[in-house]
Amino acid sequence: MAVTAKMVKELREMTGAGMMDAKKALTETDGDQEAAIDWLRTKGLAKAAKKSGRTAAEGLVAVKVEGGKGVAVEVNSETDFVGKNADFQNMVAGIAGAAVNVANVEELANAELNGKPVSEVITDAIATIGENMSLRRMASVEGDVVASYIHNPAADGMGNIGVLVALKGGDEAFGKQVAMHIAAAAPQSLSEADLDPAVVEKEKNVQIEIARESGKPEQVIEKMIVGRMKKFLAEVTLLGQNFVINPDLTVEAAAKEAGAEIVGYVRMQVGEGIEKKEEDFAAEVAKAAQG
Repeated sequence: MAVTAKMVKELREMTGAGMMDAKKALTETDGDQEAAIDWLRTKGLAKAAKKSGRTAAEGLVAVKVEGGKGVAVEVNSETDFVGKNADFQNMVAGIAGAAVNVANVEELANAELNGKPVSEVITDAIATIGENMSLRRMASVEGDVVASYIHNPAADGMGNIGVLVALKGGDEAFGKQVAMHIAAAAPQSLSEADLDPAVVEKEKNVQIEIARESGKPEQVIEKMIVGRMKKFLAEVTLLGQNFVINPDLTVEAAAKEAGAEIVGYVRMQVGEGIEKKEEDFAAEVAKAAQG
C-alpha cells in the first residue's frame, strides 16, 4: 500500500512520533495504522516523542583528542541526575569518539555508533532512561598540539565544562594551563580580529553614553573611549587576558615564552544559552489537590 501524507499526519497526531519515524513505521507495516503504532512502541519512538517537548538543559560535555584534532560535544538531558548515569555517560563517550571522524553536528547525528546512527542511539536512550535528550552541538580544533581540560568531571573526559586548545609549537602541559584559564575566564574570542563587531560596537556605544554623562568635552570623551575600549578588549579576548597562572603576563605573552602560538580554542558549557523552564512543583500539587 502506498503511504500518503495524510496517513503520516494521522499517525503523528496519534503517537507524537516524528515525521520520518511515522513514515517508516507505515512503510514497514504496509500502511496498517494499528500495526504502525505497535511498531513505533516497540522501537521506543512513540514514547520518546512524548518527551520531546520537555526542556533538556542538563547533561554532559565530552571531549576527545586524537592526534592533532580535538572535538567537544554536548548531549543534553532534562536533569543533572542523568549525567551521573553510567549508561548515559557511556553513550556520550561513544558519541564523542564518533565525532572525531565527522565535520559537524549534522554529520555526527548520522554517524554510526554501535551499528546505529547516533540519532537513533539517543532515541533508544530516551525510551530506556525516561528523559528527553538531545545532541545539541559539536565543535573541533586542530593544531600541532591539542590539549583538553574538563571542569567538574562526572567521568573521564566529560563534565560540566569542556575546553580544547590548539597550539602551533609548545607542549601539552602549557596547553592544559591555557585550557584551565579558558574554563575560568570564559573569553569571548581568541583575539580582537575574531570578536563579533556587533559586540564591539555595542560596548563602544555604552561607553560613549557613560562618558557623556560626565559632561566632559567631546575631544576628551574620544580619548576616554580609546582607553576604555582597549581595557574591554583585553578583558574579553583570550590573548589579551591576564594569564591566571601568571597574572603579570597576558596569555599571548605567556604563549610566546612557552614557544607556542594559540591557533584556536573551544569552551563548551552544559546548557549554555538554553532558557530553563522554572518548575513550581508546590503550586502544581496544590492545583491538583483542588481539582
